[in-house]
Amino acid sequence: MTNHRAESVRRAAVIGSGVMGAGIAAHLANAGMRVLLLDMIPRSLTEEEERIGLTLHHTQVRNRLAQTALQRLRKAQPAALYDAAFAERITAGNLEDDLAGLAEVDWIVEAVVERLDVKRSLFERIETVRRPGTLVTTNTSGLSVAAMAEGRSEEFRKHFAATHFFNPPRYMKLVEVVPTPDTDPAVVAKLTDLCEKRLGKGVVLAKDTPNFIANRIGTYGMLVTLEEALHYGLTVEEADALTGPAMGRPKTATFRMLDIVGLDTLLHVVDNVRERSSDPEELAVFARPPVLETLVASGRLGEKSGGGFYRKKKAAGGAARSSRFICRRWLMDRASKSAQL
Repeated sequence: MTNHRAESVRRAAVIGSGVMGAGIAAHLANAGMRVLLLDMIPRSLTEEEERIGLTLHHTQVRNRLAQTALQRLRKAQPAALYDAAFAERITAGNLEDDLAGLAEVDWIVEAVVERLDVKRSLFERIETVRRPGTLVTTNTSGLSVAAMAEGRSEEFRKHFAATHFFNPPRYMKLVEVVPTPDTDPAVVAKLTDLCEKRLGKGVVLAKDTPNFIANRIGTYGMLVTLEEALHYGLTVEEADALTGPAMGRPKTATFRMLDIVGLDTLLHVVDNVRERSSDPEELAVFARPPVLETLVASGRLGEKSGGGFYRKKKAAGGAARSSRFICRRWLMDRASKSAQL
């Protein structure tokens, strides 16, 4: 029989060691859980790995993605861990050698790329080793939760839902819990209790609609702000000065927040709405902004790539600081050129 008490969740696994996956793993470790952090096996060696004579079969190489994420967590600013020593609660591994370890955990969190086919394939693999009663949640920012569980057993679907964290997971209060029609109400209650009492979050129950609640509203606000900034010829800094603390909002305002979220992630969220909507007005509102497409195509994804609308520069003494990256004229010119293509 499934233990419906949140205290019974002592061991967790997070699959996907990107910005969100690693951040979630860190916060679960903050809450006292032992965490298995898994990612794919690299397909090629780095120059350093070649230099020291490693091969693709070496454990150091096979665990590189998750291990590198764990190293970044130790240095993250703002700190992802309450105490740097909590990193010892996280074990890095890979989806080939360590998949069987999922049978030993109480909660599996999926945080891989926002592609339905990839997630479905992963859940199929998870079900081959998962212990009955184990919670399985997705951190999708807006894909159909029910569609992800198609083809899985009834027992799996009863224990499956979305737990949508926001970046950075340690500091952002909100978690959206999104059940499917098959999710056991007791599991929803357990996830809510787990997120509220163990992780210190404010839980909002959301319906399984495109982008749920927060991203649907937030994305709309960001797109409108971007459109108005271009219309009025504002610089990135001017727009952020108007849409940050001056409006009672955080200093991340609009464009700094876009960099934190990830410009490619925003495009995924925009696509989620467009692909699942037939309303002409909504389709127009959630059109892909040419400026974002241009930035993403050039590799400027936001903080995770070192630059988006802002970039990090080293100040005197080696401290990192943000600097304006894109001026008004650059924005306007790029938007105009992209619109003509």
